[in-house]
Amino acid sequence: MVAGRPDPGPDAPLSVPVVASASYAAGGDRGYGRYGNPTWEALEQAVGELDGGQAVAFASGMAAVTATLAAVLGPVPADLPVVAPRHGYHTALRLVERLGRPVHRVDVADTAAVVAALPGAGLLWLESPTNPMLEVADVPAVLAAARSHGVPSVVDATVATPLLLRPLEHGADVVVHAATKYLAGHSDVLLGVAVAADTGLTDDLRGQRADHGAVPGPFEAWLALRGLRTLPVRLDRAQASAAELARRLTRHPAVTRVRYPGLPDDPGHAVAARTMDGFGALVSVEVVGGACAADAVAETTRLWVHATSLGGVESLLERRRRWAAERPTVPESLLRLSVGLEHVEDLWDDLDAALTAATGATRP
Repeated sequence: MVAGRPDPGPDAPLSVPVVASASYAAGGDRGYGRYGNPTWEALEQAVGELDGGQAVAFASGMAAVTATLAAVLGPVPADLPVVAPRHGYHTALRLVERLGRPVHRVDVADTAAVVAALPGAGLLWLESPTNPMLEVADVPAVLAAARSHGVPSVVDATVATPLLLRPLEHGADVVVHAATKYLAGHSDVLLGVAVAADTGLTDDLRGQRADHGAVPGPFEAWLALRGLRTLPVRLDRAQASAAELARRLTRHPAVTRVRYPGLPDDPGHAVAARTMDGFGALVSVEVVGGACAADAVAETTRLWVHATSLGGVESLLERRRRWAAERPTVPESLLRLSVGLEHVEDLWDDLDAALTAATGATRP
């Protein structure tokens, strides 16, 4: 049976239906809508097989992060620090900092620094590639080091997706995804997923979900499962366009730096080429003229949508420092580009025109 699909048979539907029920007839395992739903379970089966573990779906990516932190840190003494990225999704890292534990922020691309921070730590929280700086961690190496020190590890692999990076294969305890992004892929659902190989952890994650009520709606789960079916073709197209745009942007006079692991001279290229199955569809650029010019680019594109989030079929861009919670070490002029499925020449023409108009640069 294909993961996440009903058992085949004459006149059987090809897709799991949306099961909208708060209660179930007595005598089974579900009992009540907060404890399980057939539509969630189909999504969880599919994502679990992609990641190599057991998946638990949540109402949002942050709900998955919150439950994961509670499940993993529950048995860890409260005075042990969390090793976390210096850059990454700012809301998740802000939650880590609110745990009341010491937090040791590290450059995930500096393997030696990550490894040096692990002795005596209570948790390694890793993100790779990081959002929005696109730093690449040597995931196998740092997870091996975490295991050797007995430090539990969580990897946020939202940007990579399970198609490019599967941290459970390298010993991570939990992988989290904002399924809102690439997994669902159509900018129309809020959903999160946590995946673990250990049954005890997945049971704890389900308990966290049920007790705190962070349950996904069945329709949202169905949309995410529907979107997941096209993830390989969507990611292939977006990734190919991202690579081409990154290459062209390196030559654009309005751009001072391009961050994309697929570029041969990117600091993360060698590690990404060795540890990942692709370079992803996010590109970050720094623009001549600082924050004002970057804002002007985002506000004048016609095909690219000025909006937050990533991983949808539409191409989005935004200046990340417009968010007060973003790290001050993220450049003011940095634009994050989430490359979608539009024709690459159309994307280039629109972006080139906006960059040129905003900065006064000569068109390449």
